Amino acid sequence: MTTVLRGSRGADAAAAAPRWPVAAVAELFALPFADLMFRAQDVHRAHHPRNAVQLSTLISIKTGGCAEDCGYCPQAARHHTSVDSEAMLDVDAVVAAARAAKAAGASRFCMGAAWRGPKQRDLEPVLAMVRKVKALGLQTCATLGMLKDGQAEQLRDAGLDYYNHNLDTAPDFYGAIVSTRAYADRLDTLDRVRDAGLSVCCGGIVGMGESRQQRAGLVAQLANLDPYPESVPINHLVQVEGTPLHAALHGEAALDPLEFVRTIAVARITMPKALVRLSAGRRELGEPVQALCFLAGANSIFYGDRLLTTGNPDVDADRALFAKLGLSPLP
Repeated sequence: MTTVLRGSRGADAAAAAPRWPVAAVAELFALPFADLMFRAQDVHRAHHPRNAVQLSTLISIKTGGCAEDCGYCPQAARHHTSVDSEAMLDVDAVVAAARAAKAAGASRFCMGAAWRGPKQRDLEPVLAMVRKVKALGLQTCATLGMLKDGQAEQLRDAGLDYYNHNLDTAPDFYGAIVSTRAYADRLDTLDRVRDAGLSVCCGGIVGMGESRQQRAGLVAQLANLDPYPESVPINHLVQVEGTPLHAALHGEAALDPLEFVRTIAVARITMPKALVRLSAGRRELGEPVQALCFLAGANSIFYGDRLLTTGNPDVDADRALFAKLGLSPLP
């Protein structure tokens, strides 16, 4: 098995001993469930307000037509899914959505575009969106693919707070999921984001057919970034008909729900100060598993009835769940 524990700062970081070797992360996954939950909740309470969850809303500003071949993604142009390529939303539509998200209680507004990476002509309207959303008093986040030199600085100067660029999975499983970009490409974009002084939102997807050891490899990669991400979205694969992973997995669940809870707990222990976000697949998990995830240290969710192209619990359902669990939004 090939496991590359490279930090986001290049070769010097690669030479340093990792804070979390893959073997140590795998040992956390192997703990008895109650012991793992106790440890994760203990770490969580040492670093975060108890019973408080940060609310983010995600909008697709440019849907479909992506040149990448990510096996999970319905927005890839080469996959035959129900997602069509659409023009970029205009600035006013995005600002109206941000205003509605804030009124519903969200504190961060995330803008996603299905690009391999933005051309400068694409970036200009995004910069305008960031400025206007920031002016509403919301934290701003964008996920636009790989960034070229200077683009992170432009986003920072427009008022961007976070840039999202997920690692997706462990290095030794990555080639089974994506072939159109290398793992190092993702790390290079994270370097550009850090160099620009932006906060990093970076996580991955589980339930793609990877082993527990490979899930440990993903968490180790994230935890050994220097520094580790401020925000860590953990996605549970939503299998979309027409994607390669839907065909490979035959639409059947590839991950036990309690294994997903373990992943949340291990992320919390290894990245104690990060916001650990329940992201895609939350609706499919149901309320009991979500409750266990919050106990395991999750303290952020995507809020609103839609993510980029897949469904999400609606606002009323989340408010009802928060009431049952005694949770409140982080300001």
